[in-house]
Amino acid sequence: MAQTEKTKRLLEQLEAKYAATGQSLEVHLEGLLHQELTTYWDYIQTDALLNLQIKRTTLPDEMVFIVYHQINELIFKMILWEIDQVAHKAELTSEFFTERLMRVSRYFDLLTNSFNIMTDGMEVAQYLKFRNTLAPASGFQSAQYRKIEFASTELINLIDARFRTTIDRTTTYEYALDHLYWQAAGKDYKTGKKSYLLTSFEAKYKNEFVAFTQEYNTINLYSKFKTLTASVKTNPELIKAMRHYDYTVNITWVMAHYTTANKYLNDGKKVTESTGGSDWVKYMHPKYQKRIFFPELWSEDELTNWGKDA
Repeated sequence: MAQTEKTKRLLEQLEAKYAATGQSLEVHLEGLLHQELTTYWDYIQTDALLNLQIKRTTLPDEMVFIVYHQINELIFKMILWEIDQVAHKAELTSEFFTERLMRVSRYFDLLTNSFNIMTDGMEVAQYLKFRNTLAPASGFQSAQYRKIEFASTELINLIDARFRTTIDRTTTYEYALDHLYWQAAGKDYKTGKKSYLLTSFEAKYKNEFVAFTQEYNTINLYSKFKTLTASVKTNPELIKAMRHYDYTVNITWVMAHYTTANKYLNDGKKVTESTGGSDWVKYMHPKYQKRIFFPELWSEDELTNWGKDA
């Protein structure tokens, strides 16, 4: 069978590719000859994926809870993938920045809009039973979500609001991590004592978090924005995308989570602790901690009233 010009061109390109690393094209072609054809289930790893849901109770709605949170973690991975491209791009344009931010925002829009799966997709009675088998685990312990925060803004913007204006900005990363807003979920600042929720989380991830915050110290989204030229920084589409992302993550998404927690943990008479034992009301509601990724893009009035109307 005669080779087409395209086939010849592809073979020449392949030969050049493998020759560059001292490899034989013939070896790789023979390997291709014996290789099985790709199937959807093998490429997606469907069997492995569908065997990751391990229930701890006989209550059917626990499956909803497990699958939903696993989906969240997969979407968090996609978000980090997109942010990483912006963070490590040498020549950053407003178009690329905007397009990637809108991708990330769409992922968070999806997460926010899907929260009714949690809000309306489980029986309260079932949830209040199977949640006890989760203790002391908590969604608070999502390392990927913490990395999204670290990769989005300067560390000072994640410091507990009580210490944000007075903390020494030259302090170590370890000290800064010890004063992040989410420490309030499991730390008594009067005694310094931390809950098991927090100590176990830090034991597993603290070193990883320190390394990650060091890496993203100057390449987080906010820092990358500050390095842009004035003409790029004032691009209305970029500013709109950044504000949308900031509001979506720190108010819309958080309030969707807050509303769901309120349904299951507040019966109007008593507010139940989270499985990790945190004061989830003050830890979660945006008006208390005022988590804002890009403060430069908001007016003084917007900053002052952040989350109050949520």
